Amino acid sequence: MTTTSELPQASSFPRVSAPSTAATSSATKSAGHVIVDSLAAHGVERAYVVPGESFLDVLDGLHQSAIETVVCRHEGGAAYMAEAAGKMQQLPGIAMVTRGPGAANAHVGLHTAWQDSTPMVLFVGLIPFEHRDREAFQEFDIKAWFDTGAKRVMVLDHAERASEIVAEAIFAAMSGRPGPVVVGLPEDIIRKEISADLHPPIPVAPGGMTVTDWKALQAALKEADKPLFVTGGNDWTQEGADALTRWLEEHHLPAAAEWRCEGIVPFDSPSYVGPIGYGRPKPTYDLLEETDLLVFVGTVPGDVLTDGFVARQDWGKKNFLVTIDPSLRGRSGPVSYQIVAKPDVFVRDLVLMDLPVKDEWKAWTSRMRGEQESFAALPPAGPQTGQARMDTLMAHLVPTLPDDAMVTLGAGEHTNWAHRYFPTKRYASMVSARNGSMGYSVPSAVAASLTYPGRRVVTIAGDGEFLMNGQELATAAQYGATPLVIVMDNQEYGTIRTHQERHYPERVSGTQLKNPEFALMAQAFGGFGIKVENDADIPAAIEAALKAIDEDKTFALIHLVVEQRVKAY
Repeated sequence: MTTTSELPQASSFPRVSAPSTAATSSATKSAGHVIVDSLAAHGVERAYVVPGESFLDVLDGLHQSAIETVVCRHEGGAAYMAEAAGKMQQLPGIAMVTRGPGAANAHVGLHTAWQDSTPMVLFVGLIPFEHRDREAFQEFDIKAWFDTGAKRVMVLDHAERASEIVAEAIFAAMSGRPGPVVVGLPEDIIRKEISADLHPPIPVAPGGMTVTDWKALQAALKEADKPLFVTGGNDWTQEGADALTRWLEEHHLPAAAEWRCEGIVPFDSPSYVGPIGYGRPKPTYDLLEETDLLVFVGTVPGDVLTDGFVARQDWGKKNFLVTIDPSLRGRSGPVSYQIVAKPDVFVRDLVLMDLPVKDEWKAWTSRMRGEQESFAALPPAGPQTGQARMDTLMAHLVPTLPDDAMVTLGAGEHTNWAHRYFPTKRYASMVSARNGSMGYSVPSAVAASLTYPGRRVVTIAGDGEFLMNGQELATAAQYGATPLVIVMDNQEYGTIRTHQERHYPERVSGTQLKNPEFALMAQAFGGFGIKVENDADIPAAIEAALKAIDEDKTFALIHLVVEQRVKAY
């Protein structure tokens, strides 16, 4: 769908142009080398890899290529890094793993990409074509394993299609609702010599508002006294986020953020009224019922946003859904109108809509903004006497953060401090697993630091979560990633304990942990590590950790030992 000439015209945002393809020639290369050349031609800068003998020819193609090969310590970590990269850029993140066990380990990142609508391509080395269906070493059925959790599963059975399959995979990952694509690479097929000519990138249709869409939304906004925009998803650019923020502020309209997707409308914008998701403040949740017009941009009202498909179910309510996915998969509750568009092209047309500002809008937005400011106000800096506190850590850390600081998160109650206090002021300043996947914090922080080496990257990990992929600190050390890792150690799986206390009070079972010395682990991996047990020691620990990052160009870890049942809110 395109914007017609009946709409006021304006220049579109800067778009990521398709890289030029290589000139045709009579040269030949192996299919594995052509795959690498095709990825580079699409603009891929980095691949997250756990090597395997099944795709040695691709590894050989990466040797001295323009693509940086980041060798990871576990396939789950590699897949998480690729998924995080897909959230931060206008290209899929790329992971490469081997057959059987390697593919199984990478599945967790694939599920994250599926539920979080993240563009990602997972390349999996396979047994030789001629060994198929003979129970060969590490053989598995790649389509049976991944068909229900990926947008497409393709196998390179014909070497001459190598470049075409790369183009198709990247297109499939980015078109429509973004998501993961799996490409199987039989080890004998990728060694075959083929033409070195490359398949051109396939353009992705961004959708857009028709005149009918534009007028319908304009009419709905004019009628509404308490409209609310909800932003989310991974399909934005900074230009689109900035343009939406300016338009909302000019019209005194509020915007809430999808759970773990803060930063599209900045934390300090007068239009930003807080996150909606698990652990949200109650006034923000109440917005869903009080507003007379909801406009979802880049996301839909799904399970988490509607508190388990409960909130906003009255079909008399007005909900406009702006998403490039025509199927509205995951949507709950009423749909008044759907606009099939990626966020940027929607915003491009939205900002042409000049509406008279209602006094009701000003009062509505001001009220909710005031509640968000109160909720996000930093706790007293302290420090207090006794046990270390996350409140004190955030009170001392946040003032040190530059405007482009980033936070990455996995899953657990430790994430609530970031949702409440971290100043997300840019798009992709919060990179997290919205499918609630544990073990995401350290790999995503490594990927963020490598993607944006000049930015302050902070990750907040729970003690249980850290040990699921904490070994990727070795990857950080090897490639010069410099995140600040905060491990909140409360000696338990806290979120599960909370649910346990609710449903089985005073019957604690299967949630308690005995932990190692995390600071010593960080030091063993080649970074800075410090353990903090007393609240009074927090300011000095933060200062020392940031000094190590800035002066020694290393990662730093603060092991914060806190009380078990501590809560952010």
